[in-house]
Amino acid sequence: MSIREKILSDVKEAMKAKNEFLRDTLRTINAAIKQVEVDNRIEMTDEVVLPILQKEIKKRQDSIELYIKGAREELAKKEQEEIDVISKYLPQQLSDDELETVIRTIIIKLGASSVKDLGAVMKDAKEQIGAKAETKRISEVAKRLLS
Repeated sequence: MSIREKILSDVKEAMKAKNEFLRDTLRTINAAIKQVEVDNRIEMTDEVVLPILQKEIKKRQDSIELYIKGAREELAKKEQEEIDVISKYLPQQLSDDELETVIRTIIIKLGASSVKDLGAVMKDAKEQIGAKAETKRISEVAKRLLS
């Protein structure tokens, strides 16, 4: 079962359970996926859906920061709950040690020696790691290792 099929199935389950929050969150995610599908006229595979889910999580993380600055804790909490729902559809995230090991291997393979090589390292890391780590985490580790 693909991620998209799982989301649609979970929407139905949420409707049966009368869980409005889960239903609405999953419908929002499905709408984002459908928008990309329609705009780009492509088949939605897991490889296409995963970056969309990561983007949706990033949007909510940005919103949380703004809500906290604006002293709107209840809205920040709601956004965090949505992140928790969306995260269930992403693969298991790499630990800091695992991420560092993968990036060290890439740096050695590419012969990267300074921050000037960050672009090449990031390109390779994104291809190899995919949705198993956020781009921000990958970037932070790569910068630290190249410094």
